Amino acid sequence: MAPAARRLTLSGLPHSPTVHVALNLVFLVPGEIGGMETYARELIPRLVAQPDLKVTCLVNEEAAQAGGPWGDIAPMEVVPVRASNRVQWVRGEQQYVPKIAEKIGATVIHSLASTAPLRGKAARVTTVHDLHYKTAPEAHFGVRGLGMRVLVPAAIRRSHLVIAVSEATKRDLVEHLGTELSKIEVVHEAANSAQRALPIPERELRERLKLGERQVVLSVSAKRPHKNLERLLHAVAEIPAAERPVLILPGYATPHEAELRELAASLDITADVVFLGWVSSADLEGLYALATLVAFPSLHEGFGLPVLEAMARGVPVLTSNRSAMPEVAAGAALLVDPEKTDAISGAMRRLLADPQLREAQIEKGLARAAQFSWERTAEQTHYCYKRGVGIKQLGMH
Repeated sequence: MAPAARRLTLSGLPHSPTVHVALNLVFLVPGEIGGMETYARELIPRLVAQPDLKVTCLVNEEAAQAGGPWGDIAPMEVVPVRASNRVQWVRGEQQYVPKIAEKIGATVIHSLASTAPLRGKAARVTTVHDLHYKTAPEAHFGVRGLGMRVLVPAAIRRSHLVIAVSEATKRDLVEHLGTELSKIEVVHEAANSAQRALPIPERELRERLKLGERQVVLSVSAKRPHKNLERLLHAVAEIPAAERPVLILPGYATPHEAELRELAASLDITADVVFLGWVSSADLEGLYALATLVAFPSLHEGFGLPVLEAMARGVPVLTSNRSAMPEVAAGAALLVDPEKTDAISGAMRRLLADPQLREAQIEKGLARAAQFSWERTAEQTHYCYKRGVGIKQLGMH
């Protein structure tokens, strides 16, 4: 199964002058955005390498101070807001981004995080990672959840072209928002680039985290209800203590984490679960290297990047059989019903106990992950810019 149902290439379009894209990165608070930050960091250098494409990054004050490929690889313009304040973030996106894009002569505004300015002279292209505000409303807390219900549908309506990160997200756009098929292009993401941090040695990590010689199940995800970590904890508790692995949960803290800690205590598995915050790249690579398997039983994902990340690193994967996960895994992971803890537990026990099964899954996973690349993502995104400009010129949408 190819990574995209239809190969998007620039050869399918007539030659046109250089496109100047303003990347709307106002949303980005480094260390707090997860997959969308990965998307930006990986995509920017590949877009810069595209022929006939000029890239300028529009970043908030926090991202500008933290540094990144914005400013280092591509020139940046600082939007005078702090995105950790949601009111400032919306103001920056709606008021400043169109003005700055016009000032620098951008022909396209590409918004990378599902929301976008609703006006401006440039063609508007928006990447939609998911519709969690509708399909998994518990994914967003407080004001952010309310804002997404307004901002995402408005952005999609006012965009000239929408990039969906999976066929599953494309289906959600059509089903839940009635988005016209003609304005949606599917462009898959990819695993992190090969230029990864050197992993912390296994012995050092095991000693620091007090893991002993036990097998490790790693689950890399934000601690949010739709990630289904409650059922994962129940599944771990169902494994007999003598063969129970250590479950490691890295990821930035959320209000849901306190509930997860209380649940672990009530299940009497506190000693079997390690809660970590945001970890360094070296620690994360070390965790992948020592993990027996990765469990990602999410209830809903727009793409499911952790599945691909694990497969690319040669780690067997257990994931759910719904939304985008089967599309990404394509037979290279064990799929389970995420609402059945016995199914999650049973699949974990199979992988933990069977080295041959793990080796087979590793081989399939590496082959599947190799079908995705950020270079292809950038090429197809460039195609979307050209299409977006063409749609705008025709006076459509």
